[in-house]
Amino acid sequence: MAEQKLRETQEGGRRPESRKRRKAPLYAAVDLGTNNCRLLIAAPRRGGFTVVDSHSQLARLGEGLASSGRLSDAAIDRGLSALRAIAGKLTAKRVGHVRCIATEACRRAENGAEFIQLVREETGLTFKIIGAEEEARLALIGCHNLIRPKTERILVIDIGGGSTELSFVDTTSAAEEGLPALLNKPPILSWRSLPFGVVTLTEAFAHLDEAEAYPAMLNALRENLRKWKFAKPIEAAFQNLPAHLIGTSGTVTCLTGVQLGLSKYRRDLVDGAWVERADMAETILNLREAGPEGRAAYPTIGEDRAGLMLAGCAIVEAIWELAPTASMRIADRGLREGLLLSMIYGPKHRRGNSRRRRAARPKAGAAHE
Repeated sequence: MAEQKLRETQEGGRRPESRKRRKAPLYAAVDLGTNNCRLLIAAPRRGGFTVVDSHSQLARLGEGLASSGRLSDAAIDRGLSALRAIAGKLTAKRVGHVRCIATEACRRAENGAEFIQLVREETGLTFKIIGAEEEARLALIGCHNLIRPKTERILVIDIGGGSTELSFVDTTSAAEEGLPALLNKPPILSWRSLPFGVVTLTEAFAHLDEAEAYPAMLNALRENLRKWKFAKPIEAAFQNLPAHLIGTSGTVTCLTGVQLGLSKYRRDLVDGAWVERADMAETILNLREAGPEGRAAYPTIGEDRAGLMLAGCAIVEAIWELAPTASMRIADRGLREGLLLSMIYGPKHRRGNSRRRRAARPKAGAAHE
């Protein structure tokens, strides 16, 4: 539907306004994560953007990485397959500005840079391996309009396949200035990248049965969080200031879909939903008791995610203990949206030129935040 509306805008009428719209460039963000490869194509609109197309493909790039330290041949093949599909979409849509980023799997792998070079040779896409702090910043920007008014602090929880990024944010300036405040100088008071994502945590405790694995996961997460010197200020802030959590990841959106009893995933009901800790704890307990087959039967989880859900539940439960009385707002948005907003509305002197083509294939990274 979004694509049809854009086509009607581009092709309808001969007024100067229509010509201007027809020539407006499209922007695309590509996120190569530890588990999924995602694309979002959008057109600028009224301080935000309108989605033209999106694509998500399971690549499982980080499978086996924790034990070998390298991206496996099978993972590389899956990644290339996903990125070829994305390159085709970028060419078909004639996207003018593209930025591609790779996260934890490529950061951690010995052959991560080698893989990025192979991707460029095979697909024409140029990726930048970003740091965990940049990843946290972009996730915050992507979720900016989910901050409740009159809130002074938020904790953004971005659960990935290979790591989990936490950002503790002073939202007073964002409340006054909105998106520009986050784009120019994100007010992140502290941040941490936990070395656990749904893939790495699942693999780390794969030798245990579920009854033993879940408490072991929780203990590992709690121990890691206790080492974080900013944990106490976060706990104090949530006791004394208007504050809430924002959760962004497939884990929290799937959990919310289960809690809402959805027969199929609906972004309009999940994105922006408020969840209380007691309700989420009940959902997590039900999923633990359901077992692998039972979890896979939930429409908003399915077989692809079922094997990773326990790890995701443990991450949510452990982090929520930092702010036990806080509500969580669910975000079906994050890194890709942050990339797009940074590209479109970030400081102009930091933008690059339009991507150039090579052999009719897109080359990403030419236009960036």
